[in-house]
Amino acid sequence: MTIDLQTAGDALARECARFAALGWMRGTSGNLSLVVDTDPLRLAVTASGKDKGELTAADVVVVDAAGRAVEPEAPKPSAEAIFHARIVELTGAGAVVHVHHLGAVVGADRFPGGIHVEGLEMLKGIGRAAEGDTVTIPVIPNSQDMHELGDRLAKSYEAATPAVVVARHGLYVWGATLLQARHHTEIVAWTLDYVARSGGTV
Repeated sequence: MTIDLQTAGDALARECARFAALGWMRGTSGNLSLVVDTDPLRLAVTASGKDKGELTAADVVVVDAAGRAVEPEAPKPSAEAIFHARIVELTGAGAVVHVHHLGAVVGADRFPGGIHVEGLEMLKGIGRAAEGDTVTIPVIPNSQDMHELGDRLAKSYEAATPAVVVARHGLYVWGATLLQARHHTEIVAWTLDYVARSGGTV
């Protein structure tokens, strides 16, 4: 699989504009990535310090599995690019979305051991059942060390749940494609909003 940088950049810019419009990428927060090659692993990642509501294809950079820019003259990639690469390696995802969704942060504060939900019709949108299926959205402590954050994810992520909440930080969600990652993000965010407003897990 190989996707050219222009195509990847256009797609990531569109998705960033969508999430920014929802208020989930305030300021310059959040980042998205898309796998553009698998052998070796290459990800197109949004550049650091950019307003995600005004992103263009020129604000996207290709990184390797260590989160380093492949081209020396490329923009500086997000500091979290290496965590995106770790998610891809752990899950086999084709795209990763990171948003600073308030419901995720509130949920992690209330349930630091993981956010458990069941009986919600919307859960079908992440491939889970609406009845008799307890879904756990893992919560991991934050760290500025992306290697440490990756290790925490490796110990706690749920293979059947395409998301993790980083406490006091935000939400990471993934999918086989960028479109699926968007849909998963919308579903998980809705679920976390429900938990935050209902006052507890269900």
